[in-house]
Amino acid sequence: MLLPEYGGVTGWAALRWAGARYLDGCTTDGELRPVPLAVMHSDIRPRPGVLVTSERLAPRDLTAVDGFSITTHVRSVGFEMRYAETLWPAVICFDMAAYDDLVSIAEMVAYTATLNGWTGVPQCRAALALVSENSWSPMETYMRLVWVLICEFPAPLCNQPIFDRNGRHVGTPDFLDVEAGVVGEYEGPIHLNGKRRGRDLVREAAFRRLGLECVSMVGADRQSLDTTIVPRMVEARQRARFEAESTRAWTVVPPPWWVPTTSVAARRALTARQRERLLRYRTA
Repeated sequence: MLLPEYGGVTGWAALRWAGARYLDGCTTDGELRPVPLAVMHSDIRPRPGVLVTSERLAPRDLTAVDGFSITTHVRSVGFEMRYAETLWPAVICFDMAAYDDLVSIAEMVAYTATLNGWTGVPQCRAALALVSENSWSPMETYMRLVWVLICEFPAPLCNQPIFDRNGRHVGTPDFLDVEAGVVGEYEGPIHLNGKRRGRDLVREAAFRRLGLECVSMVGADRQSLDTTIVPRMVEARQRARFEAESTRAWTVVPPPWWVPTTSVAARRALTARQRERLLRYRTA
């Protein structure tokens, strides 16, 4: 009702309307962020719950979902990445938009190349060097950023299926450091369930039998990274085998029958039946 004839909802709210499950607009304190509106001129009076933005708005940057005017997914993600408080939420925003296949890295890179001189573009470009198309939750992304930005380890693969040398799928950890042979897992509340915890322990044992080192993070670790998860990660990588690919008992090369789902392009190519069968297990 507030939008003028030319304009649309943008940022997190547009992405949420388009189906981004994790971009709900809630702050870490549980408060709801204002809904950002993209218009050509500041002709809407400011009011609680609404953020009016008046950046350049080309017709190609507008679309509609269920008759509701929003900015395109790349523009909405770009808005969030450019105006994020730090690099970390900028990366998380992209990852969670990619989780629901709303945007790919290639699409975001191409769009960002058109934004020379716009507010926040340097942060957006820096974040694009850290994003993933296959993170399954905000905390998985957060754990990966601790690994890369604080521990300064090489970027791991996210939710990469691991197979034994007979082509059997052993498991899909939250992240995998291929060089060292370390799997990382974020254990959210769902992992505390008795049956789920039992399955996690069976899978961890299977990883270890293949020579993989394991490291886990929990929510409480965020309160004191330097004394909890950071040394845990460092010690795990120090214990890792760093085996040559030819001598590993595991591989990331899938068997011929495996249907890949690790990229936005691969998931977009799935049929509805394949999506239901292959993506239903994605969880934090």
